[in-house]
Amino acid sequence: MKNSIKVERAKKNWTQADLAEKAKVSRQTINAMELGKYSPSTVLALKLAELFDTTVNEIFTLEKSDRE
Repeated sequence: MKNSIKVERAKKNWTQADLAEKAKVSRQTINAMELGKYSPSTVLALKLAELFDTTVNEIFTLEKSDRE
């Protein structure tokens, strides 16, 4: 799954640590999501969308391999 967390975070001028604190997860979790190594739970995806004032679909997109 691709995501635009790093881009959205940059728009807010937040560090990974800032976002982690706001989302109540570790900085390592944010880093893993940005690198595509971790897919968030539905609750975390919704929380991130709320923090970025956007939709889950704007942040996360399925890749072809995720659909198969």
